[in-house]
Amino acid sequence: MSSVETATTVGQLREKVAQWRRDGARIALTPTMGALHDGHLSLVRLAQQHADKVIVSIFVNPKQFGPNEDFSRYPRTLPEDLALLETVGADLAWTPDVAAMYPDGFATSISIGGPAQAGLDDAHRPGHFDGVATVVAKLLLQIGADVAVFGEKDYQQLQVINQLARDLNIPVEIIGAPTRREADGLALSSRNRYLSPEDRAVAPAIARVLSVCAERLRTGAATAPVMADGVKTLESEGFKVDYLVARHAVTLAEVNSIADGPLRLLVAARLGTTRLIDNIGV
Repeated sequence: MSSVETATTVGQLREKVAQWRRDGARIALTPTMGALHDGHLSLVRLAQQHADKVIVSIFVNPKQFGPNEDFSRYPRTLPEDLALLETVGADLAWTPDVAAMYPDGFATSISIGGPAQAGLDDAHRPGHFDGVATVVAKLLLQIGADVAVFGEKDYQQLQVINQLARDLNIPVEIIGAPTRREADGLALSSRNRYLSPEDRAVAPAIARVLSVCAERLRTGAATAPVMADGVKTLESEGFKVDYLVARHAVTLAEVNSIADGPLRLLVAARLGTTRLIDNIGV
């Protein structure tokens, strides 16, 4: 049984936050959808470097799943999650249910543009980032966090959240945390548990292809042929590629070469029934 304190209502959450505020504490939020792994724990550790108290939210947000996505089967492992949070000394787990986050009569959503309309995940998951923006705005307002830490693995999401905080003048510092990887390069993800043993052996090809593309781009190669070669390589390994692109690292605008500014390579591809995403900087 975990000793990590939990809150399941906004009232409980705000009572604890108010107590910490009276003591002068600086508060960080690490939002998650549970099914925690060491990548999530690294976010908590980073948050602890920037705040006195760290709240980890665990909420599988229905508003960011499409009708044919994996909301119903997304792994829900709360007891195990709380046990992991205890190992890193998280101060509070915010674990609302859907009714607490979206009570009867809830009628507000956030529509976001900019990096949320870059033609990446938004093109393949319509409405996804509106759902992300809505739930993140709620989390930030519920807690009033000084700092919020998000993983760079969901790189487009990170840029969307930066846009959200700027546009709505939410007084929070958004920090991006480096992607954690398995020894063979596969980015840690809660969805990795969907992979069959055969697909798991193939999955690290994503990281290898990103690395090869990045090295070619560093020599000044044009992005289009490099990315096209990368797609062909992934398809030869059995992936169905949604996108493999080079974009400006801040705006996510299309670029022609490394001369156009700092680059980020982003990929989303399906292997069997599992959709994997990854990215690296150039």
